[in-house]
Amino acid sequence: MKIDALKLTNFRNIASLELQPVERVNIIYGNNAQGKTNLIEALWLLTGAKSFRGAKDAELLLFGSDYAKIEADFYKEGRVQTAQILFAAKKQAQLNEINLSSVTGLAGIFCAVVFSPSHLGLIQDGPSARRRFADTCICQISPKFIALMSDYNRTLLQRNSLLKDISYSAYLLDTLDVWDDRLAALSALIVKNRKQYLQRLAVHAGEIYSGISSEKETLHMRYAASAGLTDDIPAEQYKQWFLQVLAKARAEDIKTGCTSVGPHRDDIDFEINGVDVRSFGSQGQQRSSVLALKLAESRLISELLHDEPIILLDDVMSELDKNRQDYLLNHLSGNQVFITCCDKACFDNLQNGKAFHMVNGGLQNTQS
Repeated sequence: MKIDALKLTNFRNIASLELQPVERVNIIYGNNAQGKTNLIEALWLLTGAKSFRGAKDAELLLFGSDYAKIEADFYKEGRVQTAQILFAAKKQAQLNEINLSSVTGLAGIFCAVVFSPSHLGLIQDGPSARRRFADTCICQISPKFIALMSDYNRTLLQRNSLLKDISYSAYLLDTLDVWDDRLAALSALIVKNRKQYLQRLAVHAGEIYSGISSEKETLHMRYAASAGLTDDIPAEQYKQWFLQVLAKARAEDIKTGCTSVGPHRDDIDFEINGVDVRSFGSQGQQRSSVLALKLAESRLISELLHDEPIILLDDVMSELDKNRQDYLLNHLSGNQVFITCCDKACFDNLQNGKAFHMVNGGLQNTQS
């Protein structure tokens, strides 16, 4: 897919902006705090996902405005399509001028991979960052996973609330069985989806990392389930296993008022040549691992959806050395790419690209 046009209105520090990008590489350059990341964020929101910066909807509106709007024309499946998101008292989304019940309806339609400096800490960050990475990836290729995760989170909140109530009202204990059964069923489906995705991602990430390291190192990744079962088994069997784990943890869960095991506590482990990357990997190895994951994410979207995702590189090139920069750009030859940076000089020799100068939330001095 390719973006033909982007229009932003009252989005963060951008009062009004129109962009007609080229099909290959688009460089958005300028000083800090001019709106470069805001533009990348707007493109990412068209995937139906939440802001990669963790922003709330109210934070997306230009100061003093009561609404913000993102509009895009994009080429996909042999035709030009349109997408729109309106942030106001109620958030609304449209696809081809048809109202969607939720902005998540854009998931799997408008596909992108975002890579920012915050992602470079994916290996070192806590388990929640790695779970969020996996779940965001899965939602793009399987939008039904969004509803599954929402259902799980609601059930988890209900169970945790009940656990707290039980400590004061023991007669509620029998009610816990109902929530345990529901939580176990949802957990089995989530773990199944995560494992299947990560197994496919690991193949691509391993191949890419091997290339980055000139065949000197191998990257392996493994899904670490808090329930302790690592074998691939049918969802129904996993549900029964998880029910047993919940039963063993019940007394402690009631004591603490929270659920101690489940997909919300799972993690992803990474090893290079059999050594844990998080504990013993160098900064270069950790960054190469994340780079491999992001390129693998793009490759897997292409493989499963038969379409090339938009690539959004937000001020990440300056965090990579020259070899990693070259490897990244050379392996995105079929994608439309948006890159933000402070100095476009490092891209002066770039072929099939165009530079856009951003100043105070507007584009100036555009040049090829």
